[in-house]
Amino acid sequence: MVGTASASLASLWDEVSGTQPDPDLWVVVATLTAALAVVVPHGLWRLSRNAITIAHEGGHGLVALLTGRTLTGIRLHSDTSGLTVSRGKPHGIGMILTAAAGYTAPPLLGLGGASLLGTGRITLLLWLATALLIAMLVMIRNAYGALTVLVTGGTFVVVSWLTGPQVQAAFAYAVVWFLLLGGVRPAFELQAKRSRGGAGDSDADQLSRLTHVPAGLWFFLFHAVSLCSLIGGGRWLLGV
Repeated sequence: MVGTASASLASLWDEVSGTQPDPDLWVVVATLTAALAVVVPHGLWRLSRNAITIAHEGGHGLVALLTGRTLTGIRLHSDTSGLTVSRGKPHGIGMILTAAAGYTAPPLLGLGGASLLGTGRITLLLWLATALLIAMLVMIRNAYGALTVLVTGGTFVVVSWLTGPQVQAAFAYAVVWFLLLGGVRPAFELQAKRSRGGAGDSDADQLSRLTHVPAGLWFFLFHAVSLCSLIGGGRWLLGV
């Protein structure tokens, strides 16, 4: 029985970590078009931005844990805002990295996903994304946030278990394109809001207070990370 279980686990690991054939170029272009269709129009963006908020707050939470802070909870709101609360020193490198992780998380996740797809690891990408969403669900502290993460995670589970390789590939490419493209827009939106006198306690402002570096330079970092991730990730996805 132990041998059978070990063989089953080995077979499962081979399936997850193995490579799958790349989709046709038209599929890659079609998923790029689909991602643009939910990121560019304002109406659809108000809905799809919830997924970017999941990645944004998840980035805060993950880096807080990695830097030794105590993560106490994450809240996601229907206006696509969010809040991640952690305990620890209110200053220092851990706090700085945690604050900087929000706007950089979606594009960097997209870049990481593009690197996996570039090597044909579609199944691994889907399973890793599902695992991260399950881990995040444990830390959600409001009903709307729990529902959002459950729906998102459930979609990954359904695609991973109940669809064929072609559908899985198309879904994975659409998700990664969405993270790369959707990771660009929030920093520009925040910068525009600040220019109108709003968002006075944004991540960039918090980082400015923590580091005594102007908020504008932190915006430059957010833009640089998102745009470079889009260029690099796009090249991987398109096989350039």
